[in-house]
Amino acid sequence: MSAPAWSPWLQLGVLAAAMALLMAAGWRWQRRHRNAGIVDVLWAGGLAFAALLAGATGSGSPTARLAAAVLGGSWGCRLAWHLWRRVRKEPEDGRYRHLRAHWQGHQGKFFLFFQAQALLVLLFALPFVAVAAAPADGFSPWFAGGVALWVAGVLGESVADRQLARFRADPRHRGKTCREGLWRYSRHPNYFFEWLHWFAYPALAAGSPWAWAAWLGPVVMYVFLRWFSGVPFTEAQALRSRGEDYRDYQRRTPMLIPWFPRSPDRRSES
Repeated sequence: MSAPAWSPWLQLGVLAAAMALLMAAGWRWQRRHRNAGIVDVLWAGGLAFAALLAGATGSGSPTARLAAAVLGGSWGCRLAWHLWRRVRKEPEDGRYRHLRAHWQGHQGKFFLFFQAQALLVLLFALPFVAVAAAPADGFSPWFAGGVALWVAGVLGESVADRQLARFRADPRHRGKTCREGLWRYSRHPNYFFEWLHWFAYPALAAGSPWAWAAWLGPVVMYVFLRWFSGVPFTEAQALRSRGEDYRDYQRRTPMLIPWFPRSPDRRSES
């Protein structure tokens, strides 16, 4: 006989405790290594854990629970591994160096920042909780559409990440802006496909009593990417490090949603 399902509140409570401890450990790591980029690794890894926890303890059908665990877990693990390879090999990301200078290295503020990321994991875990409570049987158009969106989002983000990593690895490109592959059509194709991936979970959560919570993924992710921790921080750092080259890129290339490059006298805020 299978173990009884956990309530969503119990799932979130266990996740909250685990993330508070994990982010505290991450804060100590960044204090020792002076590299706050570890917070991004732990954020992605924490969401992978959230997806696995939801899949293991959810009240939905076996298919829905498996989808939450496999799709959410593999997405989070891929992203965490990609970020970790950058954190362990490169100096602290310019965004965090700027934050460190702005806070004058105040470790209390860094600790609160890490714990705030733990709270964000709880928010973005809600789509996994919703999927794991769904009655999905794997044959509905909603389920198939959700899987297709997941594949498109994760594949696109992986391609964009590889293209940027290859560009940055060439010493001849130091101080220059990547305009290759997907980066020709969007200044942030990795963010676009990351956002697209979150639309998979509302489709997979069709029929779930928590279906509304699955929509928090794409909605909140867009808000953060567009106005908070994504595009604004990344572009501010790009302007500091690449100056006029990046301003030209801004004039020619759509911000988020991929489209064809335009003449430099036309601007878009897509």
